[in-house]
Amino acid sequence: MKAFTQLDGLVCAMDRANVDTDAIIPKQFLKSIKRSGFGPNLFDEWRYLDHGEPGMDNSQRPLNPDFELNLPRYQGAQILLARDNFGCGSSREHAPWAIEDFGFRALIAPSFADIFFNNCFKNGLLPIVQPADVVDQLFREAAACEGYRLNIDLASQTITTPSGQVFSFEITEHRKACLLNGWDEIGLTLRHADEIRAFEEKRKLEQPWLFA
Repeated sequence: MKAFTQLDGLVCAMDRANVDTDAIIPKQFLKSIKRSGFGPNLFDEWRYLDHGEPGMDNSQRPLNPDFELNLPRYQGAQILLARDNFGCGSSREHAPWAIEDFGFRALIAPSFADIFFNNCFKNGLLPIVQPADVVDQLFREAAACEGYRLNIDLASQTITTPSGQVFSFEITEHRKACLLNGWDEIGLTLRHADEIRAFEEKRKLEQPWLFA
């Protein structure tokens, strides 16, 4: 998993509440369990004017010119600004896979669906909860300034606006350590690889019939 320390990123403002996981990555794209390759189909039904299916050449598909991710001002964005209850719906882990694969590293919203929120941390994304009035302010500033960027510092747990205003955010120490070090659940387990190998060797000696 890619570590998250500090990000100075362009903001894409998606002024929509209750964005569910089927909108984030539609069900027809869930056939693969690889964590990569989902970015081109992120928000597929909103992003394109035709119906998408796995294996299609997305470069030849007609884009919806009014959808946020297709606007020139948001190309290369790494921070997604959204409204309440982002990531609601089914528990598919493909949703954070698609968001991360597209290029986003952080999300800011007043609230997230619980399962989606947890899945983000497991896949190197930083979901940040901010009060509704702060999110309203960020939306206003992003709308007024093309190329609007925010600086997110995980170590200090702060968001800094272009004007220098600083907002703090909460995160558990465990999640913070995992993101800072790029540890997913497998990575956490492998930190104890020596102990695991020692246990296996000891068990082979004490209970050899299990390994016959």
